[in-house]
Amino acid sequence: MTNRLRALFCDHLSIMRGKYLPASKIANSDTRFCRSTFGVHYDKDLLPAPGAMMMEGLPDMELRWQAQDIRESWDEGTKVVLGDLYDDEGEPLPLCPRGALKRAIAAWESKGLTPKIGIELEAFALQTDETGRIVPYDSPGGVVYGTGPFADPLRFNDAIWEEAERLGFHIDMITAEFDAPQFEYTLTFDDALKAVDDIVLFRLMAREIALEHGVLLSFLPKPIAEAGGSGMHINYSFIGHDGKNALSSGERGGPEHMNELARGCLAGVLHHHKGLAGLIAPTANSYQRLQPGSLSGFWKNWGGDHRNVTTRISSEGGAKARLEHRMADASANPYTAVAAVLQASLLGVEKGYELPPIETGDGFEKTDAKESCAADLQGAVRDLKADTVLCEAVGEMLCANHAYMKEKEVKKTRDLEGDGLRDFYVHFV
Repeated sequence: MTNRLRALFCDHLSIMRGKYLPASKIANSDTRFCRSTFGVHYDKDLLPAPGAMMMEGLPDMELRWQAQDIRESWDEGTKVVLGDLYDDEGEPLPLCPRGALKRAIAAWESKGLTPKIGIELEAFALQTDETGRIVPYDSPGGVVYGTGPFADPLRFNDAIWEEAERLGFHIDMITAEFDAPQFEYTLTFDDALKAVDDIVLFRLMAREIALEHGVLLSFLPKPIAEAGGSGMHINYSFIGHDGKNALSSGERGGPEHMNELARGCLAGVLHHHKGLAGLIAPTANSYQRLQPGSLSGFWKNWGGDHRNVTTRISSEGGAKARLEHRMADASANPYTAVAAVLQASLLGVEKGYELPPIETGDGFEKTDAKESCAADLQGAVRDLKADTVLCEAVGEMLCANHAYMKEKEVKKTRDLEGDGLRDFYVHFV
């Protein structure tokens, strides 16, 4: 029996915000929040960020949804819904990340192309010891591509899988990643908005189910200083009016067979490489992950079946042709991150940026790339602000709000390192 509705949105910090509403209001299509939520930082500091209207009375914003978007949830007796944010005059709120993704989708659809998205999420499992200190989840037999109880003794991933199947999430894969206790979660390709809605809800569900097993599942880019990093790889393609994959000119994939659309998209994300980092690798911790030779999207480069480049073109052609952008991590809002990659790609198509040569180095000891993303969050925010073309495409107010909050974050985290830096974020990401 359903007795309440959980109405949610994903904010500027990629934190899920929402309300429980009684069953009597499930037929409703809106509820209100304080707009100045977009000025709240991880440490609950309330700041006069652009668009947050902290100094203008902290007015309302409205979350609206469609009845057909209400879903069953993993929370017994509760349905769940994601919505779009509007200002107090009924106009779409420029700060809304879901709205930014909708604009990116519409921009591609105006070209006769429908974006398709598949997202790979990586996460570390953590626990608390007898003193309350956060430590890695005890998985003594964990190996890359590990499955079963040696990789996951408490079998919390089995519970995630079972609930995901019940709720209609289309799981492509769950496996142990390179650094135990790290796991990867991949959902199948879908229309862009549905794919991102699904990954946002799946991520929330996975964290809450893991918590019931005594596990803190963290999507922070590098929660364990001695281990590797966790990314949010964005795979994308486009369907044309003929129903075929527009990134492919045939059944063969890879760099030798890519078409002009693929070349334009690659040129776009390369041209805006530095600016993208400020949006899709948006925490101080992100730059502990984004390092040379870390398979993470540090270098401004591209390649074929090569995990040490930032953008990878699949060796598969036909319906499975796709690009994989590997810089983002899940401390980024998934709506904003996908919107940014799609908009950068579209700019490459529209503006005819030149595509640099393919990466021929191994990425560990040798690389052709001469440019990279910034070395820290401060530099990445500076690069984002300088990339006015990308900011205009994604949304000027959204980017201005983001840059302001991240400049404050630089100051808040400047003297933090190791576990101290991790603990600033870990309960939220």
